[in-house]
Amino acid sequence: MKYEVLKRSYVKRNIIIAIVIVLVLSAIILTFTRAKYRTTQSMPLLNGTINYTLADLNIVAMYLDGSEIDTLPDGNYELTSESYCTNEENVKDDSITLNYDGSTNTFTVAPFNKKGTKCYLYFDEKASGGDYILAGDNPPTNSTTDWTGGTSYYYTGNPNNWVQFGGFWWRIIRINGDGSIRMIYQGTSANTTGTGTQIGTSEFNSSYNKSYYVGLVYALNQHGSGQPSTIMNTLNTWYNNNLASYEADYIDTGAGFCSDRNLQSGSWSAAVSHNYAAYGRLYNKGSESASLQCSNVDILSQDNGRLPNPIGLVTADEAALAGVTWNNQKESYLNTGQTYWTMSPFDFFSGYADVFSVTLNGILASGVVDWTVPGVRPVINLKADTPILSGDGSSETPFVITE
Repeated sequence: MKYEVLKRSYVKRNIIIAIVIVLVLSAIILTFTRAKYRTTQSMPLLNGTINYTLADLNIVAMYLDGSEIDTLPDGNYELTSESYCTNEENVKDDSITLNYDGSTNTFTVAPFNKKGTKCYLYFDEKASGGDYILAGDNPPTNSTTDWTGGTSYYYTGNPNNWVQFGGFWWRIIRINGDGSIRMIYQGTSANTTGTGTQIGTSEFNSSYNKSYYVGLVYALNQHGSGQPSTIMNTLNTWYNNNLASYEADYIDTGAGFCSDRNLQSGSWSAAVSHNYAAYGRLYNKGSESASLQCSNVDILSQDNGRLPNPIGLVTADEAALAGVTWNNQKESYLNTGQTYWTMSPFDFFSGYADVFSVTLNGILASGVVDWTVPGVRPVINLKADTPILSGDGSSETPFVITE
């Protein structure tokens, strides 16, 4: 009898030990199972949640410029409209939206709520900014040859030429003949008039009694460029504080600006009265004589060493082509209700150096270079290969250059 009692006690103990082992193993399995599901993506459904791993999405093939590739491309590329996905029945699913960000090499699919989704991806290099604009709904409507020898496409009137870049709003003046994009500062919002369209006011130059003071940069000769004018110093300070960090990737340092200091006629003298070439083209005239040509000696850029930074002002000829002329007030995006400087010399008369300005009435006029009232509106050039991320150029959806 004693033996039977001991035997039953032994069996009971073994059963308890077995139960404990089963419970421990169950806890371990459950823990690992739950850990596995933490690495999957959860998607809410009508009757609960099903977890799909990224392996359930099958990228069947990727193509770049017609050739199959094995990895997502980096940089200036975008998905084309040929890209699509199919469902588990291998039928094209138009409800699926594909997005790709080349700057971060990120690809997204939405909605991704079914196993067996298969995607076919086609990539193309993004169009340059100029090509994007010219192929869009709001391209420039006019063109002429500029000093690069190429065709420059320019805006006039009150167009949809709005741009967001570097934390500021701009208006496109023209797509230059080399493909770079020239823009004028418009402010920190989509305002069209008022002092907010300029970075402040400034003299063009603090001295006025020699003709070379009409230069954005100048020296003691007709086409000199060693000394920055007062307004050039203002532009440099603003550029260094606001745009210098964008230069390497976006800003064209060689496109340049025209400071046309050729004469209408006669010979140059620092102290003898004379009219400059832009005076002959634009004084008391409309836009029919305006020109985007420029002699090499007066093309100012950072690359040719004549500008400390790749920033300048609008020219009087560009203003005239946009609708701001000497003798006729027309609707123009360059009319801001404020007087501001251009960079085009007007004349040197009776000891006073004069430069063209755009007046608050939206016409061209001249002003003595030490006049403190006119505003300063920076102009820059974006590189020809700068991609436009989004937008159609309207003030509601401007062309967006940077995030």
